[in-house]
Amino acid sequence: MPSVSATGGFATRKPVRAPAKPNVVLILVDDLEAGNLHLFPNISRHLVQQGISFERTFVTNSWCCPSRTSILRSQYVHSHNVLTNTAPEGGFDRFNALKLDRSTIGTWMKAAGYRTGLMGKFLNHYPGNSAATTYVPPGWDTWDVPVRNLYEEYDYTLNSNGTLVDYGWAEQDYLSDVLAAKATAFVNAAGDTPFFLYLAPVAPHNPANPAVRHASAFPGAKAPRTKSFNQEDVEREPRWLRDLPLIKPAGIDRIDERYRDRLRAMLGVDDLVGTLVDALEAAGELEDTYLFFASDNGFHLGTHRLRQGKTTPFEEAIHIPLVVRGPGVARGAVNDAMCATIDLAPTFAELGGATVPAFAEGRSLVPLLRGQRPANWRRNVLIEFFRPANKKSARQTPVPPYTAIRTERYTYVRYATGETQLYDLVEDPQQLDNLAASASPALLMRLDYLMRLMHTCSGASCRVADARS
Repeated sequence: MPSVSATGGFATRKPVRAPAKPNVVLILVDDLEAGNLHLFPNISRHLVQQGISFERTFVTNSWCCPSRTSILRSQYVHSHNVLTNTAPEGGFDRFNALKLDRSTIGTWMKAAGYRTGLMGKFLNHYPGNSAATTYVPPGWDTWDVPVRNLYEEYDYTLNSNGTLVDYGWAEQDYLSDVLAAKATAFVNAAGDTPFFLYLAPVAPHNPANPAVRHASAFPGAKAPRTKSFNQEDVEREPRWLRDLPLIKPAGIDRIDERYRDRLRAMLGVDDLVGTLVDALEAAGELEDTYLFFASDNGFHLGTHRLRQGKTTPFEEAIHIPLVVRGPGVARGAVNDAMCATIDLAPTFAELGGATVPAFAEGRSLVPLLRGQRPANWRRNVLIEFFRPANKKSARQTPVPPYTAIRTERYTYVRYATGETQLYDLVEDPQQLDNLAASASPALLMRLDYLMRLMHTCSGASCRVADARS
C-alpha cells in the first residue's frame, strides 16, 4: 500500500534548512519482537536501507510501563521505581506520584530550544486516578494521547492538547492514520525551530486490530517455528516454565492467527512511516532529521511454551529492533554493539545539545552513529521484573520476580524463588539448555557479581558497572 496522507497534501517544499540542531523523531511501537522489519516495505526502504540497524539492543524490563519509563528517563527500573503496569507500584499513577514527569526527555529537549510533541501511547493507565483526564505533562508542546480504548485503534478518545476528542469506527478514525496526519501537521509547522517528536503507535499490541485495507494481508503467514517453539524439554528450567503444558494444535492455530493479526496491524505503522518520511521530504526537513525506530519490548508467539506475552528474560521478550537514519549515518549498516533502551534519551539529548541530568544511566549512541565505538563501551545490560500487586494484572504472566543480566555471551537470571537460569548464547542462541546446574562455579560467581553491581548502580556508576566483564 502507498503511504497514507490524511491531510490531503503537504506543505510547499522549502529550501533545505541547515540548522545548528537537527530534528529528532522516535517511532516507538508496542510489543514488536526483533526480526520482522523486512516484512514492512516503508520501514525497510526508508529506515533499514537508509540507516543503521543495532542488532543487539535490549530493554530494561520486558513490560510496557517500566520499559517506557526507562526510555523517558534513561534509568533502570530499580532507579525510577515504576515497577509494573498497574497501581499502586506501577503505571501512570506511580509515575505521576513520584513526580517523574518533571524531568524527562521532553523537558530536556524543550529546555534545549526544541518544539516537542508526543503522539500515541504514553504510559499504561494514563491519565489514571491521580490526574485530570486532560492533564498534559511538562515538556510537551503538542500532546495527542489516547485516554480511552487505547489498544482498539478505533472508538477511542484523544487528549489533544488538553481537549478531549472522540473518534469512532469510520475508516479515517484508525489510530495509526490519525497519528500519521497529526505528525504531518507537526512537521509542516516546523518553521525555523528544530523539533523533537515522540510518535508511539500501539501496534502490534493485542488485540492488534488492522486497518480495513489490511484486513486480508499475510493470508498464509505462520509464527516462526524456531527450535524454541513449543519447547519440548523443560526439565532443567524453573518451575514456572516446567508448569506450562505443551501447546496443543488448536493453540498453535490461534498463535498463527495472532501472528497474522500482528503483521496486519503493523502495516498501519508501516503506512505511518511512509507518510512521515514523505512529509519530512516535502517540507525540506528529511535531510536534517534523525529517525529512530524501536519497540518497548518483544513478544512470545509459542516460544518456550508461551502462547503469547512478554515479561520473561528470554531473547524473544528482551531483544528489540532499533534502526536509526539521519545526517551522517551510514546507509544499510549493521552494528553489533550492546545497546539498551536507556540509551535513547541521552542520544537525543546529545544530538540536540540538551543537558542530561545526573540521574541518567544510559549511554549516548552518537559515537556509534558516527562509526566509532568507544573503547570502554557497554558489555552488559540489566533486566529486572517485578510481580504486580494487582491480581488481574498478575494473572497475565506466570513469571516470578527476577533480576537478569544479558552480557555479550550469556544470559544469567536469578528469580525471587532462588531458581537460576544460564544460557550460552554463542552455543545455544535458542536458549534451550539451562546451564545453571552444570556451569563452572567461577562463571556463575562472576555473572552473579556483575548482576549485583548493575542491580545496585545509580546514575553514572551504571556506566562503569555495565562495562565490566
